[in-house]
Amino acid sequence: MSLPRTGESSVPGILSLIYGAELLDWSTFDKGRCMAKKKPDIEIYDTTLRDGTQGEGINFSVADKIRLAERFDAFGIHYIEGGWPGSNPRDIEFFEQAARKRWKHSRIAAFGSTRRKKIAVEDDPQVRLLLEAETPVVTIFGKTWLLHVKEVLRTNSRENTDMIADTIAYLKDQGRHVIYDAEHAFDGYKDDAEYAMATWQAAAEAGADCVALCDTNGGCLSSEVRQITQDAVARVATRIGIHTHNDIGVGVANALEALEAGAVQVQGTMNGFGERTGNCSLTSVIPNVALKMKKTCVPAASLSKLVELSQFVDEIANLRHDTRMPWVGSTAFAHKGGMHVNAVQKVAHSFEHSQPDAVGNRRRILMSDLAGRSNVVMKAQELGFAIDNATPELKQILQRVKELEHEGYEFESAEASMALLIQKFLQHQDLPFTVESYHVTMRKEHDFAICQATIKVKVGDVLEHTVAEGDGPVNALDAAMRRALVKFFPRQLKKVQLTDYKVRILDSSGGTAAKTRVFIESSDGKDSWSTVGAHVNIIEASLRALIDSFEYRLMRKKSS
Repeated sequence: MSLPRTGESSVPGILSLIYGAELLDWSTFDKGRCMAKKKPDIEIYDTTLRDGTQGEGINFSVADKIRLAERFDAFGIHYIEGGWPGSNPRDIEFFEQAARKRWKHSRIAAFGSTRRKKIAVEDDPQVRLLLEAETPVVTIFGKTWLLHVKEVLRTNSRENTDMIADTIAYLKDQGRHVIYDAEHAFDGYKDDAEYAMATWQAAAEAGADCVALCDTNGGCLSSEVRQITQDAVARVATRIGIHTHNDIGVGVANALEALEAGAVQVQGTMNGFGERTGNCSLTSVIPNVALKMKKTCVPAASLSKLVELSQFVDEIANLRHDTRMPWVGSTAFAHKGGMHVNAVQKVAHSFEHSQPDAVGNRRRILMSDLAGRSNVVMKAQELGFAIDNATPELKQILQRVKELEHEGYEFESAEASMALLIQKFLQHQDLPFTVESYHVTMRKEHDFAICQATIKVKVGDVLEHTVAEGDGPVNALDAAMRRALVKFFPRQLKKVQLTDYKVRILDSSGGTAAKTRVFIESSDGKDSWSTVGAHVNIIEASLRALIDSFEYRLMRKKSS
């Protein structure tokens, strides 16, 4: 698509065709200024697809970036920064595909820099690529810190402000909504406040729709961010945004301080992806803005889908979800100490700052040797058992949990084993099977190690004796027990697979005789469950976890 000449009135119409009339109210179009029909109190600007990919281990294909952008759009993110046009074939293709889609809530932004020194903006090929991306929003960064102006750009202060103003004015004339990222804003301000302010004012006077103050090094304290943002809000004649990094662990806090000081846009990434220790995490900012600051940002209906979105982003990035993340991690509303759980049982908000389901999370009660009666009651209820403080078996269950924890078991991540323990005490059912004996051997033939397991399983009055080989002793034992049990329970167990296996040495001072804990995750294609076993013998610990896995699947079916 050819670009219109400067000042042509067709620009809004072209972008409307590309990005959807329902997004932008073109009746308010003025010099290409794109105004949303209803402005939230705080705009959310997502840079996962650009800044997030600069994090170690983060790599998205074009298809990944499109899928993520579609989810961000459905969630109600206001701006999605797609990348740097022309920097690599992947970003070029992303913008080509993005231009063919209709976005319901989000505006796609192309990212680049101000014009180069000693060159006219219309002659700068990098600026031209920003326009050729055909996005309604263009975000450019420029220098605030005189150190960078003199030592990195190797130019003078006047030329730097001209580079900022020229580029913004040119992009505005081309009908773009322009966001100016003031790189090293806080370091530059602390070095020379008046010059830093002059660069931001130059951006505003040139027509920038927002000046985002960037803590590029991520080393500022919250008090500094608040004070400098307040000064910018008072003296810069456009909207102020904030872009923080988490190098000293206060990325989210700094963003919130800036919002308290008057900023109206916050830039960040989902799950805090980004260079070094990451960017400000939007999965923390969004609920804090909505639930703590009581300001509008994303649509209210989207908030309860935040956990789902966070997990989706990790899935696309091929990363294990961080269970300890605020708001969206599985431990965010998990309770372990007996006194805490007792209080939560009586008054939930006494130990919970917000309702877990507000962000799509849930309350979890953890079982350990720190547990009290309330832990057992709430955990059992969470797992679907009819139990209360008057249940006679409650004391026995609690005592058994403490004994097993002392032996090396841990039930926090093994809810299937916990459910089995409770079920056995409450329902007094006969076990679906018992392992009478087993034997594991290993022999080496040429360059191959062959493991063989023999197991005797009793179901009712029938004894089944089975042999199987495997890649290792645990694999062979798993195969032998599975082969034996499938004969009796084909429908229930045929699709059960071991999907994860973890081993932890509990006391390394014991050397090779140290006690071992084994976690196993299993799945039948529909549901997943985790079990645990512990013993000084790793084979025995693994067998105990395997037995719980098969037993849980059988007893769950019987119970239901």
